[in-house]
Amino acid sequence: MVRQIETGDLCHLESDLVARHLQGWALDQLDFLFIENVGNLVCPAGYDLGERAKVVLLASTEGEDKPLKYPGTFNRANAVVISKIDLAEAVEFDRAAADANIHAVNPDVTILATSARSGAGMDEWIAWLEAVKAQGDTGM
Repeated sequence: MVRQIETGDLCHLESDLVARHLQGWALDQLDFLFIENVGNLVCPAGYDLGERAKVVLLASTEGEDKPLKYPGTFNRANAVVISKIDLAEAVEFDRAAADANIHAVNPDVTILATSARSGAGMDEWIAWLEAVKAQGDTGM
């Protein structure tokens, strides 16, 4: 199930917007609820939506400099998922530099590399999600 939340002239989601749009959902029947906050990498980071974990998606096609350009977003993350890793070589993505930049702003964050095309890293991503779920409210 997907529901789009219009933020109007705001550059980010706020918890009351999310709460209003979740009314009527059987949340106790969900294994996971993903709240995707798209847009720039500045505004969303500072807002608590009641999430158990914050995950930043960094496409290899975006470059390895983003953690240094948007440290607040990466600093608050529990995990960084580097997507489109199958394109890394073609776009000259430097994985070692990306990891170093991510850890420069968040030394303890989990970094996962994935490819939807090949399936690479998906088992690790799912295992991370399951571990967060198993920790309940005590772990994150």
